[in-house]
Amino acid sequence: MTYLLLTRAFLAVAVAVAVIAHLRARLTGTRPIGWRPLVLAAVALLVLTAVFDNVMIASGLFTYADEHISGLRVGLAPIEDFAYPLAGVILLPALWTLFRSRRAR
Repeated sequence: MTYLLLTRAFLAVAVAVAVIAHLRARLTGTRPIGWRPLVLAAVALLVLTAVFDNVMIASGLFTYADEHISGLRVGLAPIEDFAYPLAGVILLPALWTLFRSRRAR
């Protein structure tokens, strides 16, 4: 299995939960989390991921087998590594919205 397939699964779950959270928030009248804080969080996490992944790979803490990655890189870090923080930025606020709307009932 390649990292790209694995990251697609994580992103698909995160997006599905986010869509459900958004729909439930609209139905219950609760306000979903705005997109601006999510974009700022995504940018911050992606920059931090780029910096720390490059430092860890350059120092030899870990490597990636070339046959399991797409070949696209940001510095030394494969592009697939950036899917996990992106999934977190999508999933965590969605879960917050879901649990908040459930508690409001």
